[in-house]
Amino acid sequence: MRATWRADLMAGAVVAVLLIPQSLAYAMLAGLPPQVGLYASLLPLLAYAALGSSPVLGLGPVAVLALMIAQALGGLPPGVSAEAGALVLAAEVGGLLALAALLRLDALSSLLSVPALRGFENGATLMIAASQVPVLLGSAATGSTLPALVRAAVQHGIAPLSAAWGGAAVVLLLLSRRTGSRTLARLAPLLLMIGAMLLSTFTPAARGVAEVGALPSLALPVGLPLLDAALWRNLLPSAALVALMGFVSSLAVAESLAQRRGEKLLPAAEMRGLAAANLAASLTGGMPVAGSFSRSILLHEAGSKSRWTLVFVAGFMLLAMLLLAEPLAHLPKPVLAATIVVAVLGGFTLGHYGEAWRYARAEGLLMAAVSAAVLLWSIGAALALGVVGSIALLIQRTAQPHVARIGRVPGTQHYRNVERYAVECQPEVVGLRIDESLVFTNSRGLADVVLARVREHRALVGTPQRVLMLMAPVNHIDVSGLTALQELHTALRIEGLRLEFSEVKGPVLDRLRAIGWLERHDVSLYLSHHDGIQAGEHDLRPSLADHDAPGQL
Repeated sequence: MRATWRADLMAGAVVAVLLIPQSLAYAMLAGLPPQVGLYASLLPLLAYAALGSSPVLGLGPVAVLALMIAQALGGLPPGVSAEAGALVLAAEVGGLLALAALLRLDALSSLLSVPALRGFENGATLMIAASQVPVLLGSAATGSTLPALVRAAVQHGIAPLSAAWGGAAVVLLLLSRRTGSRTLARLAPLLLMIGAMLLSTFTPAARGVAEVGALPSLALPVGLPLLDAALWRNLLPSAALVALMGFVSSLAVAESLAQRRGEKLLPAAEMRGLAAANLAASLTGGMPVAGSFSRSILLHEAGSKSRWTLVFVAGFMLLAMLLLAEPLAHLPKPVLAATIVVAVLGGFTLGHYGEAWRYARAEGLLMAAVSAAVLLWSIGAALALGVVGSIALLIQRTAQPHVARIGRVPGTQHYRNVERYAVECQPEVVGLRIDESLVFTNSRGLADVVLARVREHRALVGTPQRVLMLMAPVNHIDVSGLTALQELHTALRIEGLRLEFSEVKGPVLDRLRAIGWLERHDVSLYLSHHDGIQAGEHDLRPSLADHDAPGQL
């Protein structure tokens, strides 16, 4: 127990070092005062620790969500501050996640396929870096898309001194990563910020360079978000997108590390934990939070054993708030922008696009299209494209069931696809294998596919008398699938062929027997596909009474 606490304490200290600069940077990236990032790194961590399930999910402000928050807060009505809008947004994100958890909708994480998620993250990474380049160069240019940012940059010049500060910060951060020391690379952002604050405070070197500015008293502001019905309605669509992206990305990170550590993750608990964290942020002056990949990896590598690590991280963040309030006012903004640019681009890779393109071109195109939508259109459009594209590809893949014509591998009782193996086929029986469940998305074309395989068999092998379908891969048949089987039975009878099944799974067989489907259509049933083939050789047709124990297959 003592060893676990010691490991969690050390991991908490290491992650707090990274979280301090990221909290400040991502709050400003979202268009919020920097102290909001610190507030979002206190009680939300405790709320997740109480209800979540992952011991290594690095919760807090996240770069991708910060970009989404900035776009959501860009259309606030006059008189509503960004801080007030962020509290409402966090409350809605927490409320939506809590409702989804209550309704057990953690399966919503499947709405975004991996290509869509990676495309979104890569596009957001590039947009985040692009949005910080003007700050790094001392320009006043802003924009939520790349074309808008470029147009604004043309109209505004750069400040040479700010560019020098930002360029030097980028170089130092990159050099810290090339030393080969993980410790130095992790500490570099904090050390750089401390050095920049000292230079800015005690030398004239930063004169004319934009600074973070005086912060209010860093006392945790506890209270309800603004209760304005119109504002809540206005931010609700953005909150739904932030909630979806926050949950999907957090769950992907947590599941990946859970598999690596041999631990069990509970998606429903993750949804509850994220809901509680965002609700806590809305009550304590914060912003929407989620799991960070970089901080989660760091927690894992630092040896975190339990969710007590997040409690220790929150404690260290509170200590930082008490000690850094005055020095933070002198932090040059180009240095803060440099930490964002280097941090987010460190996780960017073009390799995912090439790998997806080589493996499945449609998914590679979806990944590229989602990235382009983030850069050229909007966050909401990119997420919508990712969800719709993922569903469309799923429907395309399942619109027609895969039915393979199979034959016996010589000298064995194994049956394989005739297009992939040298197999033996008998003229009087067409052996087929359905490779997926029969449901409404794919069952409509079943009869056409099977009749096409029958014609192939007739042309290449001989005239069949029956069609024996290996049903082992079929886990479910819905009403649409059942209708398709009835249509197939009728079509085969017109062709003078019998329909027979082999290796039907127990739950599927139970449903067919519950309505007497097999008896009504006189469909023979075989325990194994080999038995069905041999029955044709010896003119044996087992009765259904031979298989009358429910679920035995």
